[in-house]
Amino acid sequence: MVTAHTRLTVNLTERSATALNEASDLTGDTRTDVVNRALQMYAWMMQLHHGSGAVYVRRGPDADLERVRFL
Repeated sequence: MVTAHTRLTVNLTERSATALNEASDLTGDTRTDVVNRALQMYAWMMQLHHGSGAVYVRRGPDADLERVRFL
């Protein structure tokens, strides 16, 4: 059962810890907020992946769209 607030302990790799801190610094959000948003985005992308949707990125204003592939 998931309640309004669920406490979770995770062990982050150095790369993940760096990404967490970078995202927090870029957005001004707390690390908790960054993790919450990241999990929501991941769930949304997995719903697209397992359904009929797709995710595309453009690495610059003049770049072509690239389809993101999930492993």
